[in-house]
Amino acid sequence: MTLSEFLFEPFATYGFMRRALVGCVALSIGSVPLGLLLIIRRMSLMGDAMAHAILPGAAVAFLFAGLSLWSMTIGGVVAGLTVALLAGLVSRVTPLREDASFAAFYLISLGLGVLLVSTRGSNVDLMHVLFGTVLALDDASILLIAVVTTLTVTILAIVYRLLVAECFNPGFLRAVGGAGRAVHLAFLTLVVLNLVSGFQALGTLMVVGIMMLPAAAARFWSEAISGQFVAGVLFGIVSSVAGLLASYHAHLPSSPAIILGAGAVYALSVLIGPRGSILSETLRLPHLQR
Repeated sequence: MTLSEFLFEPFATYGFMRRALVGCVALSIGSVPLGLLLIIRRMSLMGDAMAHAILPGAAVAFLFAGLSLWSMTIGGVVAGLTVALLAGLVSRVTPLREDASFAAFYLISLGLGVLLVSTRGSNVDLMHVLFGTVLALDDASILLIAVVTTLTVTILAIVYRLLVAECFNPGFLRAVGGAGRAVHLAFLTLVVLNLVSGFQALGTLMVVGIMMLPAAAARFWSEAISGQFVAGVLFGIVSSVAGLLASYHAHLPSSPAIILGAGAVYALSVLIGPRGSILSETLRLPHLQR
């Protein structure tokens, strides 16, 4: 087998591989910038919490409507936003910090969601919700991912400066009379929408990986936020291609293969990235660091 056949034949021959690639590329474009903003805000674990928070809503929708894309999407969005609002409310009216509040609600959500699916569904249904079916994406699922990605990119372009200011200094917008809470709510809504659209492909347990791992890797390659956005999206796409090829040629589960591909990119970045990696710190290359 030639290198060309290894890289391109699966996508040229099989439509399900092309659909999976399109879905993963769209997910990378929409979700990785949000993951990067979560890291900058020191809320990296919130993506994981929100991914689990959508599970009860998707499970309830599954019990009433089966594997209906739109029902599970609506259920997931409602559950995710409800958990986000409740966690924010608890952190404001009690001494509990926001990250601890999110952790408590996501654990409750995870337990409730798995209980609901296990009670009425089969193990196959539970595996579908938890790990997704990226090789079985249909037109409706790809359309949903594309719409959410387009909406995310558009809103990020409109409120980019406000979001960055709110990330580095949350009190600044409030001090100058800006729309800090509105920007924060819009940001949380985009996170939930991307996780809900992504769990159709990668499942609730895996979708957060394509949001956070490429974003974390990008921090080692660029100082500017715009450069980190570009690097993170590229890492997400490369991880998706590598994971799909590994899944095809080695007969591996596709979602874990994609996430492990992103993990390999992250590990490589930690080792040899030009900003703060083990190699750059060891060699002390001041012209590559700040």
